[in-house]
Amino acid sequence: MIALASARLGRFFRRDSLGLLGAVLLLVLLILGIFGDLLPLGDPNAIGAGPRLGAPSLAFPLGTDDLGRSYLPRVVEGIGVTFLLSAIAVIITAVIGTLLGMAAGYLHGATDHLIARIADILFAFPALLFGLLAAAVIGPGSIAAIVVISTATIPLFIRVVRSVTLSVAEREFVVAAVVSGASTWRVMLVHLLPNILGAAIIQLTYALSVSMIIESALSFLGLGVQPPAASLGSLLRLGSVYLTIAPWLVLAPGLVLAAAIMSINLLGDAIRDALDPLRGRSLK
Repeated sequence: MIALASARLGRFFRRDSLGLLGAVLLLVLLILGIFGDLLPLGDPNAIGAGPRLGAPSLAFPLGTDDLGRSYLPRVVEGIGVTFLLSAIAVIITAVIGTLLGMAAGYLHGATDHLIARIADILFAFPALLFGLLAAAVIGPGSIAAIVVISTATIPLFIRVVRSVTLSVAEREFVVAAVVSGASTWRVMLVHLLPNILGAAIIQLTYALSVSMIIESALSFLGLGVQPPAASLGSLLRLGSVYLTIAPWLVLAPGLVLAAAIMSINLLGDAIRDALDPLRGRSLK
């Protein structure tokens, strides 16, 4: 099944230019975020490296901020921090949300009702409200951002995985496993999980883009990443203060964030179409 999905994905990327564009753009941003420290861009926290609020130039391609720090290495650092926090939160969310959604869809009864109500409650509260609560309890910072992002995106996985599980649980191979005496956990992990991974992966790409938006919003409000560390949201916050006299402080992180979200969504759409059985048959 995994080999078939990989083959479909490879064929699809050869035909879907937008999906390929998203994958390439995302790869470039990830390389910058992960290996940015190895590039000769300078120290992102070096105060007075240039003039305050200096315009873009050959020496400082993205200008300088209010402390005279080169903005290019800070934007590159922001890419890595935003991606890292969002990825950690999404991995936590994907594991917990997939297990809860699978349990709700397969066990039914009180378990389904309880998990569904929890998801509804979490879905009803705005992420920024969770951010305020987390900041009040554990203080603003990266941990608070991860907690808020995970809490806000778990319902997305629960709902999708539960829906897919309800359908897969009625298939003959699952019924046969139950009749043969397989335990509940064995049915869920061996027979159900491999058949809902496609939906979970698609949801993961969507959740990653949502997580980046939430992280940026939290950092923009001062509830996420704290100085001197930089994230795209904290850079946008700084840029908004000097928008009229130094618009490049907003343009650079804003365009990077938009490009990251666009690339993730394009890649997610490509994966969704590649894993879709009907679409897969059309590619043969």
